Amino acid sequence: MNITNDIRYVGVNDHQIDLFESQYVVENGMAYNSYVIMDKKIAVLDSVDAHFTHEWLDNIQNATGRKAPDYLIVQHMEPDHSANIGNFMKLYPNAKVVSSAKAFAMMKQFYGTDFADRQIIIKEGDTLSLGKHELSFVAAPMVHWPEVMMTYDACDKVFFSADAFGKFGALDVEEDWACEARRYYFGIVGKYGTQVQNLLKKAAKLDIQTICPLHGPVLSENLEYYLKLYNTWSSYGIETEGIMIAYTSVYGNTKKAVELLAEKLRAKGCPKVVVNDLARCDMAEAVEDAFRYGKIILATTTYNADIFPFMKEFIGHLLERNFQNRKIGIIENGSWAPMAAKVIKKMLEGCKNTTFANTTVSIKSALNEDSSAQLEALAEEFCKDYLAQKDETANKNDMTALFKIGYGLYVVTSNDGEKDNGLIVNTVSQVTDNPNRVAVCINKANYSHHIIKQTGIMNVNCLSTEAPFRVFQNFGFQSGRTADKFADIEVLRSDNGLAFLPRYINAFMSLKVEQYVDFDTHGMFICTVTEARVISDVETMTYNYYQSHVKPKPETEGKKGFVCKICGYIYEGDVLPDDFICPLCKHGAADFEPIG
Repeated sequence: MNITNDIRYVGVNDHQIDLFESQYVVENGMAYNSYVIMDKKIAVLDSVDAHFTHEWLDNIQNATGRKAPDYLIVQHMEPDHSANIGNFMKLYPNAKVVSSAKAFAMMKQFYGTDFADRQIIIKEGDTLSLGKHELSFVAAPMVHWPEVMMTYDACDKVFFSADAFGKFGALDVEEDWACEARRYYFGIVGKYGTQVQNLLKKAAKLDIQTICPLHGPVLSENLEYYLKLYNTWSSYGIETEGIMIAYTSVYGNTKKAVELLAEKLRAKGCPKVVVNDLARCDMAEAVEDAFRYGKIILATTTYNADIFPFMKEFIGHLLERNFQNRKIGIIENGSWAPMAAKVIKKMLEGCKNTTFANTTVSIKSALNEDSSAQLEALAEEFCKDYLAQKDETANKNDMTALFKIGYGLYVVTSNDGEKDNGLIVNTVSQVTDNPNRVAVCINKANYSHHIIKQTGIMNVNCLSTEAPFRVFQNFGFQSGRTADKFADIEVLRSDNGLAFLPRYINAFMSLKVEQYVDFDTHGMFICTVTEARVISDVETMTYNYYQSHVKPKPETEGKKGFVCKICGYIYEGDVLPDDFICPLCKHGAADFEPIG
């Protein structure tokens, strides 16, 4: 298979394997990918599993026309990618091995030699010229081993990504990429979200047109789709709106409660309810679902004053992979001393940005009137936002939405007649309660100010503490005049026709401008409330919470100048002009502080 004119695929398909890494079911086998770059110098990237020596070497000879390769680039030392290094080196005695220092150390551990007289040790930023193909190396420690070094070919704009962007399944089987890539990611790479985020930042600086992973298909179309999913997965974000239920049941009564709950959730508007019986399902699939959806409900029996073993194993898998940013509901069952809820909360209490439902369903042997009422309350709590988002079930005159206003952070949405727009503001306040009036202050430099002056309407979305930094990047660090801020967002609309956010808000209000006050650099819109919905009971995102828990610390090491306290933008220079405006968040010089 030719990937470009000069890059050829020489990997193999494995249909002999039943369990990848002795734990993941792979009904459709596995692919062990390897590549050849043909130039004045010939480079082979990575080896394959030990069971496919001759097939791989045949593929190389066919791809090269039996010309001898000059280099074997070893990006990753797991045996499914490195087992044939020795066989390659015997066949091509003049070839050199190109790898990181840590990889050579592992090479000696695995195979008894590190080919000391034929080594080329590489590190981050090093290059290797094959002729017109100039390769540069990108360090990717703990994605998902410490020695990993990825490769970028500037000539054909190909990124060789080691195990990143890989998936289960052989290449001669047609199947959905996301399903098996998601299971692969959370099973194998999931713990290392921070390291994957670091890799994505490096990759964003490269002009990538093709991604060549060590498992799964070569990716050359719609790369934004794959990059977006990896960004969501590695930031522990919510990929799909819905609720996942994981349960264990000994005699069937907990199962009956789960089935009834699933019916209630669907009836109350939950777009997707996924149920996993942990004693019978593929555990890796259940783990995948827990990271895919934003809300999970755990239902299990008390067992030896603890929880049922399959549930304990499942939670262990979540903890091992840094489970976070989720809302959790609990159903416990115990005939004489229910303990499951207490045990589960203790196990998960250290997870970041994780909240527990106000309602815990406690069953004594089987559902009765009290536990059935708890089940209804749990369904109501978990579907409150879905009910509020839909016109037919929303309370559109819930003025308790005004209670969500504080010194918080908000997304103000508007529409210029062609596309939806939004910006981050922190100056929203209620000014009267009869009638209900709200004041919103917006910098005149923002495109939203211009739109709202023309249209006279806006929506104020009250951000909750669940909002990740990417929300602020999207709505605060780019202009709606040039960017479509809703390009990747499922748009929901209020009665005034404007968008409101489907996620990360606890309330929104539709406002009609009644009066405008000019404050030179800013304009204040005095508005009446035409619609108000409460979406959830999650706390409002305050300015202090954003500073302490959401905004990443700016990378100021080795730099001299001033850093914006709002967004982290760095102005390099000895003197910050008094009239300087941050190009990202539009705050002035007063919100900058000296570096160091």
